[in-house]
Amino acid sequence: MYKIQTLDRISSKGLDNFPRDDYEIASEIVKPDAILVRSHDMLSMELDPSVKAIARAGAGVNNIPFQELAQKGVVVFNTPGANANAVKELVIMSLHLASRPVIAANKWVDTLKGKGAEIAGLAEKGKKDFIGSELKGKTLGVIGLGAIGAQVANTAVELGMKVIGYDPFLSVDAAWSLKSEVKHAETLDSLYSKSDYITVHVPETPDTKGLINASTLKSMKDGVKIINIARGGLVNNEDVLAAINSGKVSCMVTDFAADELLGNEKVICMPHLGASTPEAEENCAVMAVKELRDFLEKGKINNSVNFPKTYLDSPIPAGGTRLCISNKNVSGVVSKFTSVLGEAKMNIASIVNQSRNDLAYNLIDVDHKVDDATLEALREIEGVINVRPIFA
Repeated sequence: MYKIQTLDRISSKGLDNFPRDDYEIASEIVKPDAILVRSHDMLSMELDPSVKAIARAGAGVNNIPFQELAQKGVVVFNTPGANANAVKELVIMSLHLASRPVIAANKWVDTLKGKGAEIAGLAEKGKKDFIGSELKGKTLGVIGLGAIGAQVANTAVELGMKVIGYDPFLSVDAAWSLKSEVKHAETLDSLYSKSDYITVHVPETPDTKGLINASTLKSMKDGVKIINIARGGLVNNEDVLAAINSGKVSCMVTDFAADELLGNEKVICMPHLGASTPEAEENCAVMAVKELRDFLEKGKINNSVNFPKTYLDSPIPAGGTRLCISNKNVSGVVSKFTSVLGEAKMNIASIVNQSRNDLAYNLIDVDHKVDDATLEALREIEGVINVRPIFA
């Protein structure tokens, strides 16, 4: 019986994918095997040594100390792409909000309440103060062409926009998903200089923090519009406000409210609505549950932020064992695994070894049930972090 702890409200559509005969799920649970989380702050949380994995039902993992947990052999998963459509739709809406002053127009129309038959005439007369522009024919610069950025780029093409994308780490799958009309920018400066609108879709890291700043703003067109539905720290708010005052930036739409941004008529703030749809929450929960089940039942790792993608296509041999071993990424460790198993007269049916930075992860199928003495011998190998058997 696997034990799953939930730290937030998780969609029942996801939780229903746990077979209740094999899984116990609760918000308060003793010695959980894995944790499901959304926004709960885990940065200072003490985890029981029983925890083998954490799945975040969302893309960002800034509430989880995933690098520290990697050193303890705890695999952290996220759900990239599960909320992509919800975020894409908000970005497209933001492009429209940056182009047409519908919020200001709505507020003004509200002031006409009580004027009765005069409203139609007053509205017709007042609409001249709320002129906007069309998206068609304008150039959108998309920074980051992952699951969300690619969808934004493709939809913008369908709206008649010219689209330039920049992503030095563009995956093959993402490249195949892009429409041919999306043009590739060799550098960020090239994208900045050509774009009427700029939207960012990259994770917040030390390298990307403050990506939009006083220096990069100088490379942009006068009157550029900034869209940030990704992470608040990607934009230096003070620098953008200065650029708004100078006319360099004509509007910013952000999903990350901050005191300095509020009350500025050229800044539209939203309260982190990116994935706030029931559909996105369901998709994220379903993906997170699948990731945990694949890991706990098969040792498979996919969409981890701190461990390499690793899997074996073949089933665990009948009567055998699948060994899931985490270790420091140093030479000679795998040969020590095979030596220990050889001394125990265990025949290896399949083996895969993958590494990521200073960590490695191994799946080894043997055709016998591995005994406690052999498991202990594997754990005592220098550099090994943990060893978990899955019995057929």
